[in-house]
Amino acid sequence: MAVAIGAHVKSDDVLGWAKETGADAVQFFLTDPQAWKAPGEHPEADAIRASGLTVYVHAPYRINVATTNNRIRVPSRKLLAQHAEGAARIGAKAIIVHGGHLGEGEDPAIGVDNWRKTFAYAEKDGGFAVPVLIENTAGGTNAMARRFDRLGRLWDAVGEYGVGFCLDTCHAFAGGEELDGIVDRVRGITGRIDLVHANNSRDTFDSGADRHANFDAGTIDAAAIADVCRAAGSDVIVETPGPDGQSADIDYLRASA
Repeated sequence: MAVAIGAHVKSDDVLGWAKETGADAVQFFLTDPQAWKAPGEHPEADAIRASGLTVYVHAPYRINVATTNNRIRVPSRKLLAQHAEGAARIGAKAIIVHGGHLGEGEDPAIGVDNWRKTFAYAEKDGGFAVPVLIENTAGGTNAMARRFDRLGRLWDAVGEYGVGFCLDTCHAFAGGEELDGIVDRVRGITGRIDLVHANNSRDTFDSGADRHANFDAGTIDAAAIADVCRAAGSDVIVETPGPDGQSADIDYLRASA
């Protein structure tokens, strides 16, 4: 099956941005990513559903279901469910959410169990409206999905719920995970890669900095990013500066396929 290659686009110009970049897949936020807000009906919903584009929704950055702070954890579960419902209404293939983190010195086992409870509680209500893809993250000394040893502990707890995985190349590199052989390492943990966020990194290896760059402007060899996409065999979204840069990055990946 042919994979879709596309871009993270502005939510108020999904179709125009997709056309300008030549994307056949799009990813966008349904609300301000820094807000605690349930999504309403997207103004382009009908046109997006009819467009033939492969659609992904990125959950708000505020969501952190791993935290021990119940004033964040409980609303995060609710917000994730609400955005999954919004993603389903727009015909999205999945929703992507960051792995979250704990406070300094807190037991990671608590974060793992909080993730398990997120899916267990959702399952009692019929499950999430679309598949949830957990994304690896770049920074944080007590993050749930930065280092792959921690990711393994997380997957032991949530894998049974059919959760998917989104591999971000910038996050992996900046988080201290080598890209060489990364697809096999991830599959050895999760058994799957459902989406690749193909991003170069402005910063150096293991910097912990989540700063994306276009393929020709970062610290990762562009060929290494293309190798990851080819090996994963999944849909690909570039979250690089655009739209001109995104268009060039998409063209590069298609030429390298």
